[in-house]
Amino acid sequence: MEQLLHYVWKHKMFPLYGLQTDDHKDIEVIDPGLHNHNAGPDFFNAKVKIGGTLWVGNVEIHDKSSDWYLHGHDKDSRYDNVVLHVAGTIDAEVRTTKGRVLPQMLLSVPETVEYHYRELLATDKYPPCHKIIPLLTTLTIHAWMSALQTERLEQKTVAIQRRVKDCGGSWENAYFITLARSYGFGINGDAFETWAKNIPLMAISHHRDDLFQIEAIFMGQAGLLDLDAIPERHQLNALNEGYFQKLRKEYLYLAHKFGLKPMDSRLWRFLRLRPQNFPHIRIAQIAQLYYHNKTGLAMLTECKTIKQIETLMETQVTPYWETHYGFGTVSERNTKSLSPFSINLIMINTVVPMLFAYGRHRSDERLCDRAFDFLEQLKAENNHIVRMWHECGLSVRNAGDSQALIQLKKEYCDKKDCLRCRIGYKYLEGKWKE
Repeated sequence: MEQLLHYVWKHKMFPLYGLQTDDHKDIEVIDPGLHNHNAGPDFFNAKVKIGGTLWVGNVEIHDKSSDWYLHGHDKDSRYDNVVLHVAGTIDAEVRTTKGRVLPQMLLSVPETVEYHYRELLATDKYPPCHKIIPLLTTLTIHAWMSALQTERLEQKTVAIQRRVKDCGGSWENAYFITLARSYGFGINGDAFETWAKNIPLMAISHHRDDLFQIEAIFMGQAGLLDLDAIPERHQLNALNEGYFQKLRKEYLYLAHKFGLKPMDSRLWRFLRLRPQNFPHIRIAQIAQLYYHNKTGLAMLTECKTIKQIETLMETQVTPYWETHYGFGTVSERNTKSLSPFSINLIMINTVVPMLFAYGRHRSDERLCDRAFDFLEQLKAENNHIVRMWHECGLSVRNAGDSQALIQLKKEYCDKKDCLRCRIGYKYLEGKWKE
């Protein structure tokens, strides 16, 4: 309930007249302050007039006054500049570390707001706010979708920055890892990131002109050149074909040369995975990209159109993989190139975030703007999240919209964080029921 009190205070959803402290002094809330989501008082720089005197400082909010002591604020100097303590129930006098008694105000949540809030939390229909979505104005939806889109890019930027740090400041290596992760297409995303971090790009760059050696290192580091990684029913066929043996022999030589250790092949997931998404095929495709110098960040930043990105991401496989999905597993012959659908997803999940993050790093607004432009040009994703919102009445025109709606579900709906959602705010207002 404390979160709801925060919400009511932040949006001033209470009577603005007749307010008093617990010792009957008149209160006027001029500015509720800036909501603080980190350690310290709940609201910074609030402006309140108490008994005719203007106070500028922090506000702390609790369900009950006694929570002040339960949370140890009476021993924390960060709370000494609180000018008003707000509580749903006043059951105790509160003091700072210096013994100063704080004025308190009783704050009640309006019945309609509390009813609608509990309705959002309890409803079985998903998403819980579905009733009002068709009633929202275009401006409200557009503004919220735009904010969510930026929020999602910011979130992905943090992940990329973390990879850069893990790579000793190398944006090139971080890009390779980010690109590899997208080749997992969700199911094997973590495994591909683990694999990419296990590739010594600096060392193997000397063998970049030999596709066979690249493939040997890539497959070997994935743990796929271990005979135990091949299903027993395919092992004999793999050995008889010879390609597995040749790759393994080459990998063992290079592994000794560079001190390589393969990842655990058990990290790869195959259950309910379409054969074209098997890690063998995806790794063979990345090997081709690496061989043709298409995995460099400079190549990416030089692309100014969607068509140029599509050309950059085009890849195939070596002849063996044209007729196999795994070692010893025969398939019909095809080039096993990336489908337009897959390239679209890679552009959404790798190209756009990388341009945005690198643009931020270089203070290059052109790259950031290009990232947003690409999102507006790319096709929207077609997954259960996007389809769910579409059924609720939200139109999905492009990848920017689908990314915004994925962010909405994962960061707000799944966490029941309706109090931070603009749609949730409209729901709590209750005007749509009038």
